[in-house]
Amino acid sequence: MDDPDHSETAEHPLSYDTLGGLELESITHHFILPATSFKMESILTLHSRKPARIDTLRSADASVALQVAGIVGFALLTAMGSQVRIYVWEIPFTLQTLAVYGSGLYLGARNGLLSQLLYLSIGLFLPVYAGSEYGATFFVTGLTAGYILGFPVAAFVSGLVSSRWNGTTGSVLSLVAGSIVLFSIGVTWFHYGAGHATWFESVDKGWLRFAGIDLAKILFIALVYSGSRRITTR
Repeated sequence: MDDPDHSETAEHPLSYDTLGGLELESITHHFILPATSFKMESILTLHSRKPARIDTLRSADASVALQVAGIVGFALLTAMGSQVRIYVWEIPFTLQTLAVYGSGLYLGARNGLLSQLLYLSIGLFLPVYAGSEYGATFFVTGLTAGYILGFPVAAFVSGLVSSRWNGTTGSVLSLVAGSIVLFSIGVTWFHYGAGHATWFESVDKGWLRFAGIDLAKILFIALVYSGSRRITTR
């Protein structure tokens, strides 16, 4: 005579715990792992082939009105960023570079360059540089003038590199390239303007003390740009 308990076990060998484990494994396999893989792939991507509506801003086919709006907009954002300044030593901490890096990614090399040239032009007549000085005399006496002059070049380089690498990692590398150019010009001007005895002092005060903050800005803008591309993917 068959044991009913044994028969039931034979027909249904999977316990509740086993089913729960299998269900959890299935969810992990089909949902969690692919999502994690997708996120890692998105972050590590140098270039994305997927078109995004936000790229219209940097497209050569964009309307003149849209291009002008982008150029003027980022010039004004750079001016606004200069009003946030914290002096710890000769070179102040500002939010200008957020707009400089953003102009390169969103507007591309040419219009990013033009937006920063417009910012420089505004500063010849209005106090939009970091500090109270403005006008042509700023470029004679200002210790930070080299950084301001480096803005257009940094935006151009960032935009140029990002035309080939527009993924998250690619955007970070594009901005790193722009940052290197920006600080090279800025530190060189700072060295001769301040009359430092050694280059190390200039590099330390004009770059190394800003390296961590600048990297945070680069990561922030790159993530915002990549996020906006993902949201507007066609």
